[in-house]
Amino acid sequence: MTQARTLPRWQFWTSASRLPASIWLCTIWVAVVVVVGATAQWISPYDYLQQAPLSASLPGALPGHLLGTDYLGRDLLSNILVATQTSLMIALAGSAICALIGTSLGFLAAHFGGWIDNLIMGFADAMASVPFIIFALGVLAFFGSSPLLFVFLVGVASRERYARLTRGLVLSANQDGYAEAARIVGVPSLRIYLRHILPNIAGPLIVQLTVNFPEIILLESGLSFLGSGIQPPTTSLGLMVADGRNYVAIARWLTALPGLIIVLTTLAISLLGDYLRDRFDARLR
Repeated sequence: MTQARTLPRWQFWTSASRLPASIWLCTIWVAVVVVVGATAQWISPYDYLQQAPLSASLPGALPGHLLGTDYLGRDLLSNILVATQTSLMIALAGSAICALIGTSLGFLAAHFGGWIDNLIMGFADAMASVPFIIFALGVLAFFGSSPLLFVFLVGVASRERYARLTRGLVLSANQDGYAEAARIVGVPSLRIYLRHILPNIAGPLIVQLTVNFPEIILLESGLSFLGSGIQPPTTSLGLMVADGRNYVAIARWLTALPGLIIVLTTLAISLLGDYLRDRFDARLR
């Protein structure tokens, strides 16, 4: 019994030790970002809105201000922690909305086929042909920038990818024996999709989620940089880059530090997504 319990642990650590060093670094960085996103309000040394005009644009490595201050005298470290939390929450909510809508459309297209399939896939092709940031700028300019509308727009950015991927996976799974056997014994289609097909196609969908996640972070940063995304007093990494661009000559860290967080986070998640894709895709193995 003892040997049966310890063997999976040895197998886990053996597999973990074979991971490339780059994947370990990416995993550690993503874990740090997740911890910051969950605890930013408690670990921030100051209130990110607290202003001290007499201490504006101070460089880093000073007593009380590890990363310096911005043009209003606000602690830069506190702003980065809260901005990382905001960008991470938007990316999580957007990814969940995108995956839910896209996966549902893919199931509907595969189940009904015919004109419904053509309509869903045609609409997906039409949306993919237009740069989404232009569409989002138009919607936000017309309706105004509100947090709920912004999160929903970010969430529907790449739904056509999920729809195409889910449709192809479901059509392939419908030809397998387990789905056909369930239909023969009278199992309802909804239960077949949820209990049998969805768990078997979850791997590629999870990989697509990791690929789409950094794109949503970049989209949020780009829209906030252009002034149509997150609005003050709420802060985000993209908004910090936008606010600091006018002070690059005298306080370049105001733009460089949040920009570096964006680059490292998107790069780490993208590398992890590529690694998971290689692990899940049998054709690549």
